[in-house]
Amino acid sequence: MLRVFSQLCALLATLFLGVPVTASDDPHCKTLTASGNPEYPPLLWRDPGMPDQLTGAVPALLREIVEPMGLEVLVRDLGSWARAQHVARSGEIDMVAGAFINSERIRYMDYLLPPITHLPTAVWVPKGGEFVYRHWPDLLGKRGSTLINNSFGQNFDRYAEENLRIEGVRTIEQSFQMALAGRVDYVLYEVLQGQVKLGKMGIGEDFVALETPISREALFFTFSKASPCNSFELRERIADRLFDLVNSGRVDALIDEYTKLYTSSP
Repeated sequence: MLRVFSQLCALLATLFLGVPVTASDDPHCKTLTASGNPEYPPLLWRDPGMPDQLTGAVPALLREIVEPMGLEVLVRDLGSWARAQHVARSGEIDMVAGAFINSERIRYMDYLLPPITHLPTAVWVPKGGEFVYRHWPDLLGKRGSTLINNSFGQNFDRYAEENLRIEGVRTIEQSFQMALAGRVDYVLYEVLQGQVKLGKMGIGEDFVALETPISREALFFTFSKASPCNSFELRERIADRLFDLVNSGRVDALIDEYTKLYTSSP
């Protein structure tokens, strides 16, 4: 997994530095339109006060980065994570606020370094339905569920496609309810987001995350290659500011702040 990640990072560096930038440096590009996974609290979720937008630690971080540059940010709720990726491919949005790396996404998105954070993904099971899990083959013969078009790292994605039975659904709440009803044996979801989602649903005591994660992936801001706002200069300015905020511990502080906000909201 580490080797594949290193190879992908090397490819990112090549794409970042070696390919001429074709996106225009439009001085009138004053608003960056972004989207992301609406099922991802405390990093991203639907804003109850503005139903067509997303809120969370990642939108807050993006605003702290670009607003001092004189840019505004609109983080739209496009209905699903799959839809957000489709729209990023076409250039209808400028940025994705939080994505893992895989070879398909590299074709239509430029990744910004450093990563926002690193997220372990767990095998979540209903209490009483635990099984021994040490590595991916322990999932053979079992039924799983997660969000449509979710990625958990290049190696696991390939292994799952070739060997596992994982049903993609529109909301992670649906996945957890399917597990409680016995329709699937496990749910694949990040540890942080799973804890927050289950607590909000009031069923946190009904699930456990098996001890060994299936992956631990870096989460990135990305620019759509088709965005007219995507320029080398802007990517460099955002990356420099992101580096400072990550190293100062600001990301962790925002995650704590928005975890409390999400769990305390009606």
